[in-house]
This record gives sequence, structure tokens and C-alpha cells, in this order.
Amino acid sequence: MSTALEGIKVLDLSRVLAGPWATMTLGDLGAEIWKIEQPGSGDDTRSFAPPLVKGISTYYLGANRNKKSLAIDIGTSEGREIIVDLARKADILVENFRPASLRKFRLTYDDLKVINPRLIVCSISGYGRGHALEERPGYDFILQAESGFMAITGERDGEPMRLGVAFIDLVTGMNAVQAVLAALYMRERTGEGQWLDIGLNDSALFLLANVASGYLNTGKEHGRYGNAHPSIVPYQIFACIGGRIAIAVGNDEQFRRFCRAIGLIELSDDPRYATNRRRTEHRETLLPLLEKHLGNLELTKLLADLRAAGVPAGDVRSVGQALTSDIAELRRSVMSVEDPRIGTFRSVRNPVRMSASMSGPPTPPPDIGQHTAEVLAEQLGFAPHHIRRLQESGAISCP
Repeated sequence: MSTALEGIKVLDLSRVLAGPWATMTLGDLGAEIWKIEQPGSGDDTRSFAPPLVKGISTYYLGANRNKKSLAIDIGTSEGREIIVDLARKADILVENFRPASLRKFRLTYDDLKVINPRLIVCSISGYGRGHALEERPGYDFILQAESGFMAITGERDGEPMRLGVAFIDLVTGMNAVQAVLAALYMRERTGEGQWLDIGLNDSALFLLANVASGYLNTGKEHGRYGNAHPSIVPYQIFACIGGRIAIAVGNDEQFRRFCRAIGLIELSDDPRYATNRRRTEHRETLLPLLEKHLGNLELTKLLADLRAAGVPAGDVRSVGQALTSDIAELRRSVMSVEDPRIGTFRSVRNPVRMSASMSGPPTPPPDIGQHTAEVLAEQLGFAPHHIRRLQESGAISCP
């Protein structure tokens, strides 16, 4: 079997997380990724630490496998020309520059489509392009605040809270991958590339899902419910002997099975709790009853009883427990890659499993400029003396 994106070449001018997450995913699917970095400093995430593994940022390691690093100073005329030459060879270009910088470097989509009409250009930004706020930088933390997510995350009477990972960056990267794959499919029909305008703010608002629908159609703010759900009860965490359990009772039949499994069958016959609508209306009386009862039950047995009854439930795990869980092992979610710098490099596998396409053999995240000479020689035909001259001028750097 071949990889799904075998032969596809991606010129990656992005940095930090949303863009690199998108290009890493494309690399996982078999595309060849040319990661362009500033000589000397490289991607910002190389300095995001701690934690570190033998001096290398684990943040950088987590978003940059399966890539080739080229250290090119795009601010020099020679460096800019190399980028243009690579764009002629590429199928996809991913960037997260500010529009003013693209105009300065003459690397806008209008510039690029002249040199390569088949090129798909994916622009990732905080607020999208083509309006008065297009130059405003986008940061996940700020977007979590501005998009309303912090307003709906946290305890009812507590402070607004951010999620523990930069999920708006991550979902924006996923949206970019969807758009790129759709554009590749369309190019098969038209023979032409196109421009993809992917904004963090757009991704965040779309991800509000049912919360956005609730406000748009009723005018009512969602508020914070801690670990509970505004429209489903019981749907939250409960303390019990030996730990905490997450229980998600999604319908009335599940509630009857839940009550039977925990020994409170009478609750399912109580008219206050017989339907989900009634349970949400009477959560203030139902939940204290459940909390008191479940607090006297042992976690392992409770989990087994609920799962046997077909009631969705899981224990609240640490990150380490999740990565070493039985399901992570069964799905081979964690993979190991040999890295000459740090020994064995461990990473979470791409979640996409395809029956007729294998995953590309994983390669460790590269050093700054590790592949500069290799790619310039293979793709652009640069001779060794030409590469040395560019290195001496400061337009590129090689290890």
C-alpha cells in the first residue's frame, strides 16, 4: 500500500501551532513537508519550555514530526527567490504571516498563482483576511476569551477558565487540513489551485455548536455549569470510593438502567425524574441524592456495573493514565520513533486509520535547517558551491 498523499509536496511557512499542526497531519498522511524556519532561531515553539528532553522542547516535538527543515531568511532577496522556486514545485503552501508581510515579500496568493496556477495556498490567521481587522494577531488564549468559550467553562460561581490545551489552534489546524484535502479534490476536476482563508475566530465560533445554536435561537446566554451539562442530567463527575467517575446518561432508558444498576430504581419512577426534561428542571434535588449515594460506592465495581448495564461511564484519569490505558494500548495510540538526538522519541499516533492507505513511516522533528542542502539540491538542482555561497551570504543555513 502507498500513503494517501504520496507525491504531494507542502511548503510550510507557518509557525507555532495551528499551521504546524495542519502540516504535521498532512505529513502523517504521506505528504512531503518543507518546513521553512528562520536561520538561528527557528520555529517559536523550539523555545517553549519546560518541559525539555535533552534540551529540546517537547512542545516543538509534539507538532513537527514527518517534516524536513530548511533554514531560509525570507527577508533577503536570495531567500525570497528560493521560496518562490519552491512554490513552483509545491502542491500546497501553508502560511500564517500577517497580510502586510506577505505584500512586503510579494508572496500573496495573487503573486503565487501567477508562478504556479495549481498551487493551493492556505492562509491561517486569527481573524481571517480581507477586512479592517486582518492584521490583528491571533492567540489561542485570547480567542478562548473572545469567542465565549471561557464564559462557558469553569464552575458556576467561579472564574471563566481556559481549556488545558490550545484547542482553538488545534481545531483551526484540522479545519485547514479539511480545506486542503477538498481543494486537492477540486483541483483534480479543474486543474487549478485556490486560496483558503482559515481563521481562528471562525473556527472557535463554529465549535460553539449547540451553545451557539441555543443563543442564536433563544437569545439566552449559556453560562457555566462546571462539569455538568445544561441540557442533560445526570451528565457530570461524581466522587466515589477510590476516585471520581464521569457519568453521561443520555436518554430516559439509560436513566432507568442507571438507577437499577446503582440500586435506586425508585428514582426512575419518580415523576420529577422520569424524563430528561424533568430531570433538568429538578436537578437541584436529584443531584444531591445521587452525589450522596454514589459517594458510598467503590469506583471499580461501580464502573463495571454501569458498563454492564450499558450506561456510559468512565473513571477520571490523569494524562499518564490515559496514555497507558487499555484502549490506548489496543489502538496503539502511542508510537515510538528513533531520534539520534534524544534516543527514542514518543508521540501520539495520528487518529486517522485508513484501510487502503498506510501511514508514512514516522520521522522525528528536525533540527533547524537539517534538510536545507538536501531539499535545495533535490528539488531545485542547486550545486554544492551554490549552496555554500548562499550559506556564506546568510540567506540560508545548514548544519
